Amino acid sequence: MKRTTRVKYAAAALAGTAVLAACGTDSGKGGAGSGSVSDGEKTSKAGDVIADTRWVPRKVTVDGKEYTLPTEDTNFPVDEAYITFKPGTAKPDEGGGQSGGTVGCNHMGADVEIDGDTVKVGDLGMTQMACKGAVQEFENRFVDVFDGTLKAAVKERDGVRTLTLTRSDGDSITLVESTVKDKDQPALKGTKWTVESLLSGKGADATARSLPEGAKAHLTFAEDGTVSGNLGCNNIRGKAAVKDGTIEFGPLSTTRMLCEDPVMKAEREMIDILAGKVSYQQKDQELTLTAKSGDGLVARAE
Repeated sequence: MKRTTRVKYAAAALAGTAVLAACGTDSGKGGAGSGSVSDGEKTSKAGDVIADTRWVPRKVTVDGKEYTLPTEDTNFPVDEAYITFKPGTAKPDEGGGQSGGTVGCNHMGADVEIDGDTVKVGDLGMTQMACKGAVQEFENRFVDVFDGTLKAAVKERDGVRTLTLTRSDGDSITLVESTVKDKDQPALKGTKWTVESLLSGKGADATARSLPEGAKAHLTFAEDGTVSGNLGCNNIRGKAAVKDGTIEFGPLSTTRMLCEDPVMKAEREMIDILAGKVSYQQKDQELTLTAKSGDGLVARAE
């Protein structure tokens, strides 16, 4: 009987969007690195190349059935799916460590140990967004395999590395080295950041939820130390001093439009988050702002 992975849910400096339906074709079970190495293909020591490399998940194989990353669904940012491995453990009050990323829906963090070709994954924390169809199904399969002790194998062809993580029962995850580099990360200032979700709570009790329908919130930080944008209903403007991983907001001026109750409620939450000093974390196309209360928001660069 298949085991069920128990996942802690946490903000883990991450957030996203995904939920269920299969896509894939049957294939035989094979361990990582099984079979002969074909011409033009070479192997690398897994432990030497896994860490601090951006990997794009391509396929999960469970019970001999393959589930591929469902890139055809334009409602979810699966084209930005990635996993990184940063060995170490999470802070005591957090679920999920610094390893992880997203496979198109939720964001996840985990503790990872790398010893040669052995990768141990534990304390997996995730946001709690609900997606649909094949996007959620792929995430479910990925999370079930991305846990415990995995054997890693890396092969390289034409300068591109492929990483396969295989569990003892033969289920596996296949990832490809990403071509996205740090230089592609947008600047904090001058970029329009579209708010995707709100975070609340701390540690294992933290949750993430999407904005209500009709709320189109966004923020732009300017070089002159100001911020402007919209919080779903009203436009806002004010001071925003960026320094040493924090942003200190001054009083925000707003317009006085009235919108539907769910939109206004979300707007009030965002105003509370942007009151005073918040910490920020920027990773690739995503910006997370977190207030002292633990509440926060996640925005994506346009």
